[in-house]
Amino acid sequence: MTFSRFPLLLILYLIAMPYAAHAQSDGQQEPPASGTGLPLPRFASLHTDDVNLRTGPGTRYPIEWVYHTEGLPVEITAEFDIWRRLRDWEGSEGWVHKNGLTGKRTAIITQGRKSLYSSDSLASPVVAMIEANAIGAIQSCQATWCKVHFGSIKGYMQKTDFWGAYAQEIFD
Repeated sequence: MTFSRFPLLLILYLIAMPYAAHAQSDGQQEPPASGTGLPLPRFASLHTDDVNLRTGPGTRYPIEWVYHTEGLPVEITAEFDIWRRLRDWEGSEGWVHKNGLTGKRTAIITQGRKSLYSSDSLASPVVAMIEANAIGAIQSCQATWCKVHFGSIKGYMQKTDFWGAYAQEIFD
């Protein structure tokens, strides 16, 4: 039995072509087309007070419930096309359309009343006591403290006193 090298080389060429077509000159891979490229998990907040939480990533999936709290902090745990899988402060999970979210950072007081301080020290004066379930905006976070405001009241709060920032997270 005889065979030519040409068909064998042609077969190898055809097998290798799809891989070569996707390679980039710098060796870096492109991020998946369905994702934003932003880190996961990450915090965000609800953009409006009417956001549907669905059982899956698409309008064909049933709505489990509707959030009615604009600014509620949520944790994005996955992305699929224009859909974001999220978890709320109570541990509920589901999918929302990306238009229902904003990158604004917010915090929710999860248990009891918490102190809002005038600076990032427990020795500083308390400017307010913030009630459970209150939602405020996070302006920045350092190692253990965040600068926040609840309505017109501004101050500092320890990360352990609210839900909406990771323990190791630092941002301005």
